Amino acid sequence: MDKVYEFLKKCGVYYLATVEGDQPRVRPFGTVDIFEGKLYIQTGKKKDVSKQMQLNPKVEISAFDGERWIRIAATAVRDDNVKAKEHMLDAYPNLKAMYSPYDDNTEVLYLKDAVATFSSFTSAPETIEF
Repeated sequence: MDKVYEFLKKCGVYYLATVEGDQPRVRPFGTVDIFEGKLYIQTGKKKDVSKQMQLNPKVEISAFDGERWIRIAATAVRDDNVKAKEHMLDAYPNLKAMYSPYDDNTEVLYLKDAVATFSSFTSAPETIEF
């Protein structure tokens, strides 16, 4: 999981895919954190992406660092723990102007049953499960 975290941090931007009905939805994300042994992402509960993950929590994430890419298939699980929200916002202080651990909008989700595959054109794929 640490290797996945480091890769996503290095990329800066990753792409999160959800499903809305039968239509895939993809958007850029930039938040990633490890808290209490779980890999977390962050969004706002008012956003469509949050609503999509609540209806169908299966997500995929993809990122590219210029040489390798990663695909992560997982289940996104909402965590209302204020400490998890504080930890995320401490890692991304620029978000504190829009989010608070105590508001009714800030949402952190951890990735459960995740399968991450690192790929490139020059080496065999590497899979990590967490």
